[in-house]
Order: sequence, then structure tokens, then C-alpha cells
Amino acid sequence: MKVRLEKVKGTRDLLPEEMAKRRWVFERIREVFERYNFHEVLTPTFEYTELFKLRSGEEVVEQLYAFDDKGGRNLSLRPDMTSSVARLYVNGFQNAPKPVKWYYMANMFRYEEPQSGRFREFWQAGVELLGSDKVEADAEVIALFVESYLATGLEDFTVNIGDRVLLDEFAKMLGVEDDIGLMRLIDKKDKMSREDFAGALREFGLDDGSVEKVLALVEIKGKPEEVLPRAEELFTSEKAREEIKRLYELVDLLDAYGVSKWIRIDLGIARGFDYYTSIVFEAIAPNDLGIGSIGGGGRYDNLISVFGGKPTPATGFAIGIERLIPILEWKGLIPEPKLRPDVYVVPIGKDVELRRAAVEITSALRAAGVKTDCELTGRKLRKALDYAGKLEVPYVVLVGKKDLAEGKVTVRDMESGEQITVSKEKVVGEVLGLLGL
Repeated sequence: MKVRLEKVKGTRDLLPEEMAKRRWVFERIREVFERYNFHEVLTPTFEYTELFKLRSGEEVVEQLYAFDDKGGRNLSLRPDMTSSVARLYVNGFQNAPKPVKWYYMANMFRYEEPQSGRFREFWQAGVELLGSDKVEADAEVIALFVESYLATGLEDFTVNIGDRVLLDEFAKMLGVEDDIGLMRLIDKKDKMSREDFAGALREFGLDDGSVEKVLALVEIKGKPEEVLPRAEELFTSEKAREEIKRLYELVDLLDAYGVSKWIRIDLGIARGFDYYTSIVFEAIAPNDLGIGSIGGGGRYDNLISVFGGKPTPATGFAIGIERLIPILEWKGLIPEPKLRPDVYVVPIGKDVELRRAAVEITSALRAAGVKTDCELTGRKLRKALDYAGKLEVPYVVLVGKKDLAEGKVTVRDMESGEQITVSKEKVVGEVLGLLGL
């Protein structure tokens, strides 16, 4: 009985067309990351499970792909890169010149129910900026976040900015002791109706008056010039006022970066991770695909010390590639990949001399930067031309016995059917000219 092996639930096989589109997206984002002078790092795919338990919220810990290896060590596939990057920093870069500016493009793993834009193996592109507690660092990272999406051609999106300090202060105003529990509940608000959210707040232990205050808070969102004055009226503590002042400074710097068009303030944003300490943000692109946030991040000034390092302020973000690409495709923003070669070289016959000449021409064209394929299956001329037609190859180089005896080959234009005979030594130049290279 034959065993049919299927791919694991929540994973995908990515075919050449899909990989070409992903590579295009990654290249656009990478160019922006490097213009901002961030440098690429890559950490191990798995870490000690304790690393993620130290910093993650309960939800992420429950989603870990954890296992014991043959040495009895409890390991987990990484659910995100921030923990690994923080561990890398603590291991050897605490005395490096600040700020440390790193970026990554890597796959992550979480055991959660697959749905639109969500898989158990997924890719992220992100940055971490370590060593600056200044609002300038927050502005730099958020401006880069905006420009990364713009680089892919996406323009219809907003970056919504919230603040964990203000949410903490709000929890104190309500007399809530479990502020992290309240944050997690607020973070899930967009997945519930207003009635269900209110019901969840009551189950959490809030009275009707407090529930109404939370419902009012999460509605405080919009353009900074409209929202921040309302926040000043709502929050009266000195700590909250200092944080609102920081938000004003952030908004001003983002205006200097030229990205104000995409910026909104949303005081109901909590973000799922417990380690965020101040400004948090996420990107939303309207779509009919059922996809919510396409990326997010924030400031996490306590994480390095949690991992045993010297207290180090930090901020960063991650872009969800599995969520971004479907939206880009839906909007028609990713160029259709051209997987065909520009030239296909065909020896007409099985003589060793013909096959050798075909390989020499193929190699010369490739060395000149031309995407070239060579007939490898021994097809006869008609079938070789049929194959080239199916691939939509623009030009075919035919290496025949009679032509080769005279030091020549034939170049065929597959669209017009026209053929020209050129010397073997000049075929590369002729093809470059035809391709406009």
C-alpha cells in the first residue's frame, strides 16, 4: 500500500511564480531597510523554549512548537524574531556603538488555526533598533515602517499609533489590578462586536460605568490633531501628560519625515505582546480578503534586562509577508513574473560537436547576462520549437550541422518567425542587440 504524504496543515508549497513575487516584495523592502542603514542578521530557527517563556504573552507560549531534542534540551521553533535578536544582543553586543540597527527576513512558526493571511509557518520582514530611548528613534522606525509599504506600491493604508503607558494609566483610573489582562482583552476588540466586547469586559470584572469608559477610550482614534487634545482632556496624571507630550513630538517628527498622510492615533491599540512599554503601532490596509493588521511594532525598553542584559531601550516592527502579499496581488501591484528564458539554444542533431557548440553559446550568453536555457532532452527541431513557443521564449538559437561547418548559427524570432544567420562568434552581440541590452 502506497503512503501519500501531504504537506503539514498550516504550511504551503511555494511554486516558482509565487517565489518570484515574494522575492520582488522582499527586494523592495530590503532596499528601504538598507537606505535607513539597518544591517541584516539571521538567528537560529530554534531557541531554548525558556527564551520565549521569559518574554511572551500566554497566548504565544501556548502556540509554541516546542520539543525535546536528543540531548533532552527543551527547544522551540521561533514564533517571532524579537526575542532571538534581543538574545543575540545580550550575548555579544551590549558594548557595541549605539544605536544598533538590525533587520531580518525570516520564517516563524506558531501553532494557531490557519485562516486568511495566517499560517503556522509564516515569514516576516522586520527591524530592531537598540540603544536609544529618544522619540527620534520611534520616529525613525515608524517612518521606515511606512516607507517599506510604499516601496511595494501600496498607498491605501494607515499606520495607527497607540501607547501602552496611556493604557496602563487608564487601567489605574479604572482601579484595574490586572492591567495586562485588560490589555489582552482590548487587543482582541476588533475581532468582536461592540456587544461581545462589552460582555467580555463585564466578565473581566468591570462594572457598567467602567465598561462605558473603555468603550469610549477605544473610539478615540483619528488624525493626531483631533485625537491628542481629547487625550489631554481624558488623562490627568503627570505620567500620562508626559507621554502625550511624547506623542506630540513623535507626530511632529513624522511630519518632517513626510509620512503624516498615513499616520493616525488610536488609543485602543494594545498589541498582543506584554513586553511593549510605550508607543505601539500597526498597519491596516482596507481589503475584501478578511485580512486585518499587516504588520506592527512598538517600543520595548525592558526586554533586554529580562534576558539578563544591561537595561537597554529598544523599538522595532515586523511586517507580515503572508498578509501583505495577498493584498498587493489583490490590488495588482506585484508585476507578473517572467519565468521564461530570453533565449533558448537548440542543437539540431545528436552530434557531439553540435551539442558542445550549443553549450558554448549558452555559456557565453549567460556570461553576458542573458537568461538562457539549452535543450537538454534531445528533442527534435519541431518539438523543440513547440516547447519554446509554450514557454513564450522570444528568441531561439539553432545550431545546425551545415551552419556550424561554416562557423555560423541561426537566430529565430519566435514572434515573427523571421530567421537570421550570424557567425558563432557574433551571436552574443546579435542577441544582446535584439533584446535591447
